[in-house]
Amino acid sequence: MDEKYDVVVVGGGAAGLAGALALARARRSVLVVDAARPRNAPAGHVHNYLGRESTPPAELVAIGRDEVAGYGGEVVTGTVTAAARTGDGFEVTLDDGRSVHARRLLVTTGLVDELPDIDGVAERFGRDVLHCPYCHGWEARDQAIGVIGSNPLVVHAALLWRQLSADVTVFRHHAPELTDEQREELAARGIRVVEGEVAAVEVSEDRLTGVRMASGEVVPRQVVVVAPRFTARAGLLTALGLEVTEQVVQGHVVGTYVAADPTGATAVPGVWVAGNVANVTAQVIVSASGGLTAGAAINADLVAEDTRQAVAAHRAGVFAREGEVGELVGGVRRHGIR
Repeated sequence: MDEKYDVVVVGGGAAGLAGALALARARRSVLVVDAARPRNAPAGHVHNYLGRESTPPAELVAIGRDEVAGYGGEVVTGTVTAAARTGDGFEVTLDDGRSVHARRLLVTTGLVDELPDIDGVAERFGRDVLHCPYCHGWEARDQAIGVIGSNPLVVHAALLWRQLSADVTVFRHHAPELTDEQREELAARGIRVVEGEVAAVEVSEDRLTGVRMASGEVVPRQVVVVAPRFTARAGLLTALGLEVTEQVVQGHVVGTYVAADPTGATAVPGVWVAGNVANVTAQVIVSASGGLTAGAAINADLVAEDTRQAVAAHRAGVFAREGEVGELVGGVRRHGIR
């Protein structure tokens, strides 16, 4: 590691590595600090990533790290514990005590899936306890799917999963009472509704086999769908003066994110964000796109700063030369030479 970089990228998932790749290819000095705790680690594969369909998450990260290194970027495993503004950038402190200077920051720390407090859900999440029909829907096709309600979006979720299987059951659990219209929609699509609170998911031989109700009844299911709350990993950003914003869908808060403009620039000059910390719905390919966009914007911002500094130096040099000429002419005249 060097002591100074054009950009320090905090987080080495798809967004961070894509941003670092763009910056390294622009001949910027870039350091990626990655905690190596990816959100999608439990998942077997990445989907909807054109050209990399079904790549295991760890393999995609390894490929990205190699690509960044191939253009001179640096990637280290660690955690950024603090970032403080200095006169010309940021002082970035790592968990091993080292610190580096960065002219710009790209923060791609992602989010935390806050799961329903149901026995067995956390242990199976990303395998046969799922939340996104676009991330895992194909793999769950034609299976017995249970959608556990925890917010008003349960009907919306159930109808999306019904596209993938004819055997879908809604467990209302903590979701609000369904309207007559919602019940009619579910009935029209052949979706059963089970009332009552869910106690646990049942597992046998490392396979999900059912949903156990608080009453003791077990409803056979092969896949369970839950609705996590998506909470931005924003501690570093809030310490820099940024605030988190609630993500509202159909009038319901589903999580938090850090607001930014379309390039990822935040309200704090010199700080960009990309990926799930800025967009709770972004899949891997969207996060990578956001990282690329931010990387290009940061490079353009640095080019503008480099140019301002060069102009200032150029003008100073011109004025200095003019002063030298003036002094020379004045000296000649003082000595009576015409």
